[in-house]
Amino acid sequence: MTGERTYHHGDLRRAVLTAALDVIAADGPDALSLRDLARRAGVSHAAPAHHFKDRTGLLTAVAAEGYALFADALAEAPDLRERGVAYVRFALGHPAHFQVMFRPELHRADDPALLTARARATTALRAGVSGLPDASRGGDDRLAGIAAWSLAHGFATLLLSGNLDEPVGGRDPGEVFRALAGLVFTQEDDSDG
Repeated sequence: MTGERTYHHGDLRRAVLTAALDVIAADGPDALSLRDLARRAGVSHAAPAHHFKDRTGLLTAVAAEGYALFADALAEAPDLRERGVAYVRFALGHPAHFQVMFRPELHRADDPALLTARARATTALRAGVSGLPDASRGGDDRLAGIAAWSLAHGFATLLLSGNLDEPVGGRDPGEVFRALAGLVFTQEDDSDG
């Protein structure tokens, strides 16, 4: 027997996912290795393959979990602006998931759990666009959705990369996003006042 720890783990799948999220948050998805994750979880180097098969399987599980959490966060928001705020807060609260979710080359596009979770998130995002007045949609829900997604995703990505540290300063990113969205989109209750 080698010096490697090989004990039974109560929830190996969760332990490996948690360790993967830690590695991704610190060093990015390219730093991920099943062997290293097994060491961190205190199991044999082959144990993670039982749950994920390979690195791509693990990253697919990270993306699927991320989209499910993301869909839940979006579903709680009452309108497009608040969905954007939820988008930004999700990215800041789950930076590892966020990094993997939007890099399709890292995961299996045909994975059923991933497809289901992504579809839920897409539905939640589209519901926000459908609540906009016609003038804000420009008659094209798809383009309005792309504009909203670009604004939220771009803002979140710039925040995560530190590019907005100075302009945002100590202000709440959600409040800053609300102001930005107000410059681009008019919502129903904005036209009432």
